[in-house]
Amino acid sequence: MSFGYQVLGFGTVGDSPFSATGGTITTSGTYTIHTFTSSGTFAINGDLNNVEYLVIAGGGRGGSTNQGGGGAGGYRSSVVGENSGGGASAESRLNLSAGSYTVTVGAGSTSGEDDDRRKGGDSVFGSITSLGGGGVNASNNSATYMNGGSGAGSRGDNSTLVQGGTGTANQGYNGGANVVSSNERGGGGGGAGGPGGNSSSSTAGSPGSGVASSINGSSVTRARGGNPTSNNGGANTGDGGGGAARDGASGIVIVRYVTP
Repeated sequence: MSFGYQVLGFGTVGDSPFSATGGTITTSGTYTIHTFTSSGTFAINGDLNNVEYLVIAGGGRGGSTNQGGGGAGGYRSSVVGENSGGGASAESRLNLSAGSYTVTVGAGSTSGEDDDRRKGGDSVFGSITSLGGGGVNASNNSATYMNGGSGAGSRGDNSTLVQGGTGTANQGYNGGANVVSSNERGGGGGGAGGPGGNSSSSTAGSPGSGVASSINGSSVTRARGGNPTSNNGGANTGDGGGGAARDGASGIVIVRYVTP
């Protein structure tokens, strides 16, 4: 496995060898892999076919303790034999022309009470966009910004049934609902691999599952929903934030292709 910032392939572009730059570059078997943990540019000096990608947005912020988990960031994948979010099959691989392609890695939700700061940031690779996970605002009786790549779990409420936020088709699942109870337990955040669970009178809803990918040579599960009772997920997983108002995790963009 090698690290660097430029790959020189065996193919040629005119009189020049093929080259590609951007992110942290590694190899695994026949593949060259570009991993972006922060925003940047993927640039190639020649045409490149059958490019596979994994584009995961930032996760949404959880509510206060037991007040609903944040939704996972949207999950889009074109890796052959794997899945995209929301139960979808892998998307089509890309055929790219020589040029530069913008890569944006969505931030996890940030601390703050206003709704738009509780939603994860979108991630982008060229024409591919994954939507940030829905956040929870337990102090706001509206569902504004509870939708996203995956939906946030509902806030707890002792008098009103509150549905979780809605996920985006082919990116993630809905968040869980609350149960009308004096315990005010919230729903689990939706994940890329499964919906958030509904709460009961005694327990908060379970977090939605993530999706595993081996795009970088080893299987890693990302984009899990937030757990209303604890925090989960590290940087660049796209996981939703957990209870006690935890921020969602930042996203990631990974690009791979057969080494020319």
